[in-house]
Amino acid sequence: MPVHPFAEVLTGDVLEAAPALLGARLTHSRVTIRLTEVEAYAGAADPGSHAFRGRTPRTAVMFGPAGRLYVYFTYGMHFCANVVCGPEGEASAVLLRAGEVVEGREVASGRRAGVRERDWARGPARLAVTLGLGRDENGLDLLNPTTDGVLGVGEPPDPGRIRTGPRVGVSGDGGDGARFPWRFWLDGEPSVSAYRPAVRRRRG
Repeated sequence: MPVHPFAEVLTGDVLEAAPALLGARLTHSRVTIRLTEVEAYAGAADPGSHAFRGRTPRTAVMFGPAGRLYVYFTYGMHFCANVVCGPEGEASAVLLRAGEVVEGREVASGRRAGVRERDWARGPARLAVTLGLGRDENGLDLLNPTTDGVLGVGEPPDPGRIRTGPRVGVSGDGGDGARFPWRFWLDGEPSVSAYRPAVRRRRG
């Protein structure tokens, strides 16, 4: 089997892999999106990562190999999807935050009935719904062209359009997110989600 175009970058540093995924295409369940926004999570070195405190049954997929899909359930109602990165055993991953539907618009429209096209995959939970990603896709090999879940090379974006800033709503980022400006997006893309800082809850 030929070496996948993303194989090398995904096994490297997550902070290099994340912006490299901008403009890439992800296809699953008859819909293809072009990624416009992602976030990097660095495992044991990152208090915002699910794997910060080590391996659990939930986070086992994050420990590799690279190129697998890590899907998790959040707030009791949403799925979110990540691409596993880095050397095996280090648990880095890139959260897929937003994208533009470029193929399968009719299918996507059915899944996102009543939602304007700009918002179909604008945000990680919406992206997962649009692509039909759920618990069964956890561990899916995105580098294997024979699976129903394929990461493909799109048109590389202009490097001058790539922006970086705080991750959205991550309480482990130290309040203002200044320690971890690990969200990457393409400037000027309508599908990029709105930034919201983490909300710290006070204990009564």
